[in-house]
Amino acid sequence: MVNALEKARARAKTCLESAYEGLCTVIECQYIRDSVTKIKQQKEVVVLENQPCRLSFENIAATAQTETAATVSQGIKLFMSPEISIQPGSKILVRQNGMCGVYKASGAPAIYRTHQEIMLELFKGWA
Repeated sequence: MVNALEKARARAKTCLESAYEGLCTVIECQYIRDSVTKIKQQKEVVVLENQPCRLSFENIAATAQTETAATVSQGIKLFMSPEISIQPGSKILVRQNGMCGVYKASGAPAIYRTHQEIMLELFKGWA
């Protein structure tokens, strides 16, 4: 029974991964010590490159009216393999459907046996 369940999960994971249409690059802001000056400086470091993924957009037409202006909200979710580790706050570049977007991982991922889901927001700079 367990073997059949594991085979079914592996097939489900393969099926989900076949829907990945994008590639992402993950960048973290890390303190790097200069070998000459010995001073630590923040630098962008690529920690993952060309990882298959898929973007999903929610609430595309949702608009909230406030006293000053109407705001548009959009949920952006990244699907990828559960074995990959992405830190909250990482900068994520996604190329999908001929477009390239720059996002930030907004929190901890929801990890399942077949995939993980990471909520994203538009990258506006390092915090």
